[in-house]
Amino acid sequence: MKNDFLPVSKQDMQKRGWDYYDFLYIIGEAYVDHPSFGHAIISRVLESHGYRVGIIALPDWHSTKDFLKLGRPRLGVLVSAGNIDSMVNHYTAGKKRRSEDSYAPGNKSGMRPDRATIVYCNRVREAFGDIPILIGGVEASLRRFAHYDYWDNKVRNSCLVDSGADILMYGMGEKSVVEIADCLESGMSVKDITYVKGTCYMSDTDDIYGSVILPSVSECIQSKTAYADSCRMQYYEQNPYTGKVLVQKHQNRYLVQNPPMEPLSREEFDHVYELSYMKTYHPMYEKYGGVEAIKEVRFSITSSRGCFGSCNFCALAFHQGRVVTSRSQESILKEAEEMTHFPDFKGYIHDVGGPTANFRYPACQKQKTLGACKDKQCLFPQPCKNLEADHSEYLELLRKLRGIPKVKKVFIRSGIRFDYLMQDKNDEFFYELCKHHISGQLKVAPEHVSDNVLLCMGKPKNEVFNKFAEKYEKINQRLGKKQYLVPYLMSSHPGSTLRDAIKLSLYLKRMGINPQQVQDFYPTPGTISTCMFYTGLNPFTMKKVYVPSTAEEKAMQRALLQYKNPENYELVLKALRLANRTDLIGYGENCLIKPRKKEENNGKDFKRKGSFSKNKRGTKSSGKRTKR
Repeated sequence: MKNDFLPVSKQDMQKRGWDYYDFLYIIGEAYVDHPSFGHAIISRVLESHGYRVGIIALPDWHSTKDFLKLGRPRLGVLVSAGNIDSMVNHYTAGKKRRSEDSYAPGNKSGMRPDRATIVYCNRVREAFGDIPILIGGVEASLRRFAHYDYWDNKVRNSCLVDSGADILMYGMGEKSVVEIADCLESGMSVKDITYVKGTCYMSDTDDIYGSVILPSVSECIQSKTAYADSCRMQYYEQNPYTGKVLVQKHQNRYLVQNPPMEPLSREEFDHVYELSYMKTYHPMYEKYGGVEAIKEVRFSITSSRGCFGSCNFCALAFHQGRVVTSRSQESILKEAEEMTHFPDFKGYIHDVGGPTANFRYPACQKQKTLGACKDKQCLFPQPCKNLEADHSEYLELLRKLRGIPKVKKVFIRSGIRFDYLMQDKNDEFFYELCKHHISGQLKVAPEHVSDNVLLCMGKPKNEVFNKFAEKYEKINQRLGKKQYLVPYLMSSHPGSTLRDAIKLSLYLKRMGINPQQVQDFYPTPGTISTCMFYTGLNPFTMKKVYVPSTAEEKAMQRALLQYKNPENYELVLKALRLANRTDLIGYGENCLIKPRKKEENNGKDFKRKGSFSKNKRGTKSSGKRTKR
């Protein structure tokens, strides 16, 4: 049979001549058979090992009807909420309901339930009774331990406990799911599959040799110190080579996390991405206008996994791990060449990267066999002396991609880690990045300029970004190009006071940057920053951290970053008063906002003669309005 989508109906099974199938895969997003979607990878990997997989995407969870469409699977049911945690998918950082869902057909919102993994598992159990249920994906992976839930504003159980599933697969899952499938195929009970790396299971005992006992759920609920201790201990053991088994008591049972699965070898990585994907959404969505999420990735290529950058607000280290692995040039070039034959290909490869585009190898030789250091980071607070910053192989790959017939331009959109780039003594990659792989602007993520906030974020000091920006400008001048930096910025991160937010505003004013979008810090499961948000403690140092937690202060910090917006005037005014920075209300070139006309005329708060600053000639202005 020619390559086709996996069955989504009994008719599809009949076309394949199936009178049974092995695994039912329930997913909380549209069925898109592209390797940027976790469900596509897992289902195709199982298929490559001889297992039959049926797909039920976005089932109606109000009854078991949709769950029974393909009949009972022979071995078990896989459940995933999709590429994004269902709560993050549904709600903004301000807890407002989103009106669209790019992972659903026609961008229609509300097609999956809140806490989709739990809801789906309940329906699966109702439909099939005592059948092995395996959960995975980002939602399950990042909620594998007792975790603070921003939307409930409380500590919740592990997703494994609340879902009633048998096994939780965390991380990327290709090796874990095949090993579990082979165990079930051999007749082993799912209750006995307790040794697979990259999985969690429930146990009646905590007597597990060599394990680390975490603070229990009840202790994490009662004590924020215990919660911070638990997060630190979890983070330290996420090493596939040296990590220990972790145990956490949940009521009268114990959650057990086996150490992470080893990263895919380059050959395994190539194999996974060369499977028979259809590279698009299922045609059943055509009548709804398709699936928006495919647009960003259809002409993009995944070249690497893992991230040794380990920003505190990012869950990548907890999900994919800190050891970077990559595909071979041959595999990537093959995918790119195939892409040029797509009827809608216009000559542009949108991205060649991963979590961080310019990471292609582990940070140092030691990581290849021992993994990342337990209590040290590769780039923070200073780059490690063992760090190997080398872009030569990535540059070679990009040159080959540019040389493929029909390819007009190769962009890099998944993000450049600028502090790593600055460690490379050879400027050749930086030069060609500006010359060939940018279309007028480069998006980078300094996130903030206050070193106090950057310390809490796990990001380098602001001076590193400033040096990068200067070098970027000089290279573009040499090239005769007018290209700009577009910084990603974050407001209200733990550690950020109003004065820190004001410092960022002044930086934006000085640099002439007027951000159209600002990301409020979002306390998502599985990050160190979320731990700081909930506990007010840095789990690595156990020192107190200032947390902007009220809706009003968050709104003020966000408004300060967009101080030019007239709608933000009142919030900016209030913030400047609270921070005792009324010197920034006036007509000087450093002022963020002007005084109200009424206040100016009455002389209550501000007078023109009191707004001193340096004008463009470098002299003081005594009341005369300086030109902007």
